[in-house]
Amino acid sequence: MQVQVNTANNIEGREALMTSIEQDIRNRLARFESRLTRVEVHVGDENGERTEGDDKRCVIEARPAGLGPVTVTEQAGSIDQATSGALAKMTTALDRTFGKQTNRKGH
Repeated sequence: MQVQVNTANNIEGREALMTSIEQDIRNRLARFESRLTRVEVHVGDENGERTEGDDKRCVIEARPAGLGPVTVTEQAGSIDQATSGALAKMTTALDRTFGKQTNRKGH
């Protein structure tokens, strides 16, 4: 599974943040690793220097082998919260996507 993390230029500590997010992605999506070809993460600050409301955004796009991409978005007050929320949504979305492929006849 290839993981690519992209951050906006106005994000402080980009390198450390990118490494941390990549590790979180690999840990949280490890059980789907054999079914995913690529995961792209886009993190940004919608308001720039202003700190009003939930202005941090995380978009995660997972590409399951042989299927269309699965995309989730989360906005929160911090990048950590946005990333965590998006990962929770992605886990649920992938459970549903792969669950639909399972033959459940007789259950």
